[in-house]
Amino acid sequence: MSSRFRIWPGGVTDAALLAKLHAPAFDDAWPEPAFASLLAQAEISVLIGALGSAAAQGFILVRNAADEAEVLTFCVAEEVRRHGLGGALLEAACDTAREHGAAHVFLEVAANNAAALGLYRPFGFAEVGRRAAYYHRGPDASDALVMRRVLNRDGPLPVARGMD
Repeated sequence: MSSRFRIWPGGVTDAALLAKLHAPAFDDAWPEPAFASLLAQAEISVLIGALGSAAAQGFILVRNAADEAEVLTFCVAEEVRRHGLGGALLEAACDTAREHGAAHVFLEVAANNAAALGLYRPFGFAEVGRRAAYYHRGPDASDALVMRRVLNRDGPLPVARGMD
């Protein structure tokens, strides 16, 4: 991870911050109590990140279960997208999942979310399933792609630089 990013673990006390970051990124944003409830669970972890010395600008929330990890939600503030913070958070979350015994990391993304797919694929995520018409935005529906990354247990994860 580049020194131009700061990434730190969060907890229940960060629920309001996470809700504030989540709101502009998602039409169906999660409220503070939802984050607090999730973060009270031992199997849930969050990494928060920022460029340089800035305040928090993004986060990734992960559930760990047995030898799998699942990204529950992930966002980066619009004004700092395409600067590498998303990739740094994703890389850190995969490293943390591997350290906790995960062999795979799963996530779900709208099939029409080209920006997210452009981040996930270079980091080794591949489609392993599809949920038809899962996401609804007004009258339109989009399939959800279930993606998986197999984690390398023998060393650092390959890094896709310049993606976010």
